Amino acid sequence: MSDMTPLLIEPRLHDLGDGFTVRRLLPFRLRRHVGPFVFFDHIGPAELPPGRGLDVRPHPHIGLATVTYLFEGALGHRDSLGSVQVIRPGDVNWMTAGRGIVHSERTPPEERAAGHRMHGIQTWVALPREHEETAPEFLHYPASTLPEREQDGVRLRVIAGRSFGLESPVRVYAPTLYADVHLAGGASLRVPGEHEERAIYVLDGDVRVDGEPLAPQRMLVLAAGADIEVAATSAAHVVLCGGAPLDGERTIWWNFVSSDRARIERAKADWLAQRIGVVPGETEFIPLPEH
Repeated sequence: MSDMTPLLIEPRLHDLGDGFTVRRLLPFRLRRHVGPFVFFDHIGPAELPPGRGLDVRPHPHIGLATVTYLFEGALGHRDSLGSVQVIRPGDVNWMTAGRGIVHSERTPPEERAAGHRMHGIQTWVALPREHEETAPEFLHYPASTLPEREQDGVRLRVIAGRSFGLESPVRVYAPTLYADVHLAGGASLRVPGEHEERAIYVLDGDVRVDGEPLAPQRMLVLAAGADIEVAATSAAHVVLCGGAPLDGERTIWWNFVSSDRARIERAKADWLAQRIGVVPGETEFIPLPEH
């Protein structure tokens, strides 16, 4: 069993540029991953005025899958495989980096011109060692394909993996818990201990976990094995994540994730030599960070 004693994680603000900040929960110095999730960013909510958008320039990844899920707004994805896809609320963009991929994410022209509200979660899932060097791939899953259930004031959608008797069509590489949950005031949800590693993140609302308050924009890593009760005293919105423990520690350096430190060094050299790939139609190059 993993040592998953309860742990409260407070967000750190991270600047994506142009004054756009996100709340980063994972990795955390005392808990670098929960299940396969090695990175967890809460994007927004942010009001983007007309003419302003989010521009994440082309950058590389190895050894992971990026998972983008929006509550509001839109984001255009382009990658070195030639994929072009706008993601909208409730959709899932799953990009398997494997041995290497390059992608950009930008506000689509229509939303940029009109102004819009941006809100979502971006996570990284570490690939099992046997899949770290798999071929890169991009898959898009419309909101209509994700399983949902609404009962007793709880509206639940399984983003990826299997939980609460529902299974997402999103292709995962290991047992995964990833669910989007809305609770009406007075409603509660029992979270079974079926996944060895679990965490709950509160986006908004008054929430109690086994009777103890959990403030918005905080992540609580749950104890392994036991069922827990999530209760809302007002309308609330939470996300659950986790799954099977990783098959060993990972090195995370910039946008690279690997079980082998030497592989990170090769990825650095490959990026500098522009051997990982290019996004068609985009010419910007981000140098390696100095630290």
